[in-house]
Amino acid sequence: MINKSKRSSLFFSLIFFISFPQNSWSFEIEKMGEKLFQSNCAVCHLGGNNIIIPEKNLKKETLEENGMNSVSAITYQIMNGKNGMPAFGGRLSEADIDQIANYVLEQSEKNFEN
Repeated sequence: MINKSKRSSLFFSLIFFISFPQNSWSFEIEKMGEKLFQSNCAVCHLGGNNIIIPEKNLKKETLEENGMNSVSAITYQIMNGKNGMPAFGGRLSEADIDQIANYVLEQSEKNFEN
């Protein structure tokens, strides 16, 4: 038999999951990735471009050509940097870097067009 405290906890958990469907969580994660990208990456990668090395942009075709079309590859690049790109591993949390990587991959599918 479930005690009153556990029933109450289960009830509130159920209400939470009904009130906030997974799609809204996904939307919030995407928005956070966008905000992090805008505040940390857009200075060089506005619109998916690259002002330092233009041929190394964030468009889908370019990411595929360079083997950078996965969250893990993008995460590694953000954490460690390369060429003209600084490493963000010491500046951003792993969770923030993961959100940026997911955002970049999602946007590359659209070539950074709305």
